[in-house]
Order: sequence, then C-alpha cells, then structure tokens
Amino acid sequence: MVLFSLVATHADIDLETVAQLSNGSSGIAASVLSGSPAVSGAVVLATCNRYEIYGEAPNTDDVEAARAALVAQISEQSGLAEPLVSRSFSTRTGPEVTRHLFAVSAGLDSAVVGEREIAGQVRRALITAQHEGTASAGLVRLFQAASKTAKDVGAQTALGSRGLSIVSVALDLATDLSENPDWSTKKVVVFGTGAYAGATMALLRERGCTDISVFSSSGRAEGFVATRGGTALDAESLRPAVAAADVMIGCSGSDTRVEADELAQVRAGSSQPLIAIDLALTHDFDPAVGELEGVELLTLESVRLAAPQEQAESLAQASGIVQGAAKAFEQEREARSVDSAIVALRRHTMNVLDAEMEKVRARHGCTAAAEEVEFALRRMVKQLLHVPTVRARELAANGQQDDYVAALEALYGITVEQPGTSAPAAAQAECPVDHQGLESA
Repeated sequence: MVLFSLVATHADIDLETVAQLSNGSSGIAASVLSGSPAVSGAVVLATCNRYEIYGEAPNTDDVEAARAALVAQISEQSGLAEPLVSRSFSTRTGPEVTRHLFAVSAGLDSAVVGEREIAGQVRRALITAQHEGTASAGLVRLFQAASKTAKDVGAQTALGSRGLSIVSVALDLATDLSENPDWSTKKVVVFGTGAYAGATMALLRERGCTDISVFSSSGRAEGFVATRGGTALDAESLRPAVAAADVMIGCSGSDTRVEADELAQVRAGSSQPLIAIDLALTHDFDPAVGELEGVELLTLESVRLAAPQEQAESLAQASGIVQGAAKAFEQEREARSVDSAIVALRRHTMNVLDAEMEKVRARHGCTAAAEEVEFALRRMVKQLLHVPTVRARELAANGQQDDYVAALEALYGITVEQPGTSAPAAAQAECPVDHQGLESA
C-alpha cells in the first residue's frame, strides 16, 4: 500500500483558488472511493488556508490513476476546469506525505507559524473520515501519529506556550485599528458555530468582551451559545445587531454571505466605525465591504502578512521533533510492509513440519513419544524462524524489504501475496513468531 497526498495551500496559490477548490469537499472522499479502484482510502483536510487530500493506493503504479480520479471529482464538485485543478495541487508520495502532514499538524506550515488550531482540524479530519468509512488502516495510523507529534511539539517547545492562532492575530490587528482598544466596550457579531467560531468566542472572552451575538444560517446559534454564552441571532434580529456592532467576525463559510450593498443599507446613518474580520475560506463577507466608508476589512491574507515570525531556536526544535517522528513512523511502516512475507515463511515452514508430523503419527500413533517429537520440532522451527524474522524487520527499516521477498522466492520458492486493505488484521491474527515464548523457553 502506498500513501500519497494532493496539497493546495496558501504558500503556493491564492486563497480565492483554495476556496473554490474546496467547494463540495465534504463528499470527495466517499465519491472517489466508490468510483475508483485506485483509491483504497482517503481523508480530506480543508481549513481556512489549505485543501489537502490524503489517500492510500494499492501500489505505486496506482497513484497516478488515483490522482486523476481525485482531480476529476474535485473539478466536478467545484466547477473548475480539470487542468486548473490539476495545476493547483502538488502531489506527494511516500515519506514526503508523512513529513508534510506532521509539519502541518504541528503548525509549522501555517500562516501563523505554531498556531494550535490546525492540530484540532487534523484530528477532526480523521474522525470525519472514520465516520464516513473512507479512512484506511494506513491513513488512520498516519493521522494518529501526526496528532501525537503535534502534542509533542506543543509540550516541548515555545511554539505551544505562545498560544498564537489565526484568530488571535486577527484580533490583535483589530485592536490596532480600533480607536478604543478596550474589548470590554465592544459589541461583536460572530457568524458561524464551528471550531473557528468557538475559538473566537473563547479569545473574545479572554480579552474582556462580553457583548457577543452569534448568527448561523443553519439555525444552530441557540445550541452554540447555550454552552459558550452570548446571544443567539435569527434572520430578523441580525440586522439591528450588525447595525450596532463595532466588530463582526465571519467564521462560517456558508453559502450565505453579507453583501456590500446590504451592509451599507443596514449601517446607513451610523457614524460608528466597523471592523469586519473575514476568517472564512469561502468569504462570509463580500470583499467590496472593505470599500465602504467607515468599514475596515481584515482577511486571511491580512492575517498572513501580519503574522509574527517565530524565533529560530523554537522553530529548529519543533522541526527536529517533526523530522524525528516522521522518520520513526516511516521505519515502523516499512517494518509492517514485510508482515505478509514473514507470515508466508512461517506458513511454508509449518506446513513442512505438519507434513513430517503426519508421518510420525502414522508410524507411532498419538503416543507420548510422538508428542515429544512434535514439541521438539515446533521449538526448533520457532528458533529457526527468529533470525529471519528479525532480519526482515531490519531490512524493511532500511527500505530493502523487496530484497527479503526476492530471497524467499529464490531460496524456498515462496510467492508472497501483497495484502489488501484488510491485511493488517489478518497479519495480526497469524503472528509470525512468539518472541516472548522464545526468550522464556
């Protein structure tokens, strides 16, 4: 099985294109799995500044077909031409997939370096894929390891202690633009009830803001404020709330957005300045809002440009943790890749033993002597298999698992069948060698 990823981020293309690509992202994984045998697993990671699809293919030759299937699905869902979609994504395979996801999860590839929100988004991407049945065993292990690495970076470096995030940088910018920096005096309207909206509410509370209203076009505002505080808005109460607001923050990315003409009508007659913070990838606010008199518009691009640079020492330490974790994961993955070969060798050897024992039983019956012979032979076989099993792991860790498989075919005539997506469970059910038993014997 081969891991691969398609990556489109703020570092390579503009955020507007990222937003367009991610339209319909929620159904991509299930669609491509049902339509292409080249994809055996998929997890979609869509955030405010990135759209990434992680996949697993049966073998290396299937990666290009898997990529083509994904590009076709994304084109259909987003309405963008396939050539544009294809150009927008860079493709990673093998260890590059691991290093990239681990760096992303740790916040090293974010617009705000070291931000902690992305780790939660990576976890939720896996949970969603598992719920939808699109996460293969290899992808589950990859994402779980990425989340663990993010925790290690947060616990062991200064990146975790600063608490920076896209939301916090946006609020810092809003503070700098305000005539009155005191958040306790501000009236804020938040659009959305997702993870970003929750983080926004928490940070507003930390800054002393108490007058917070929440609107959701999906009607979830009531449940959202029930656990976080604030006032729920509906379509009728939204207009007067926006008219009186000092700050409005878009975190929903819904199909319904605030148009410039509409906002101008709502704010007509108000001399009070308004700061609009649009954190939604697909824009909660019409970009023309920033051209209205008395309105300052902050976008994800504004946040990216204003994000502080982390100290070189902290970045180096975090990068070291990520690189070490990625290397360890790849070594473990390579070791797993020889499981089928080890099982095949064990099966071949045990079949020979069973055939010889049939001859012993035919001559001596089920006597104590026969049992003693069988015990001795099985003990000998386990001891003989120990070194080949250890060597298999060592060779796999060095990327030489193909040499091991070739040796089995040359020496024993054993043909090793590569496992499918359900193979890990089968391999565990038929454990090649009981090493603890050997050590205690």
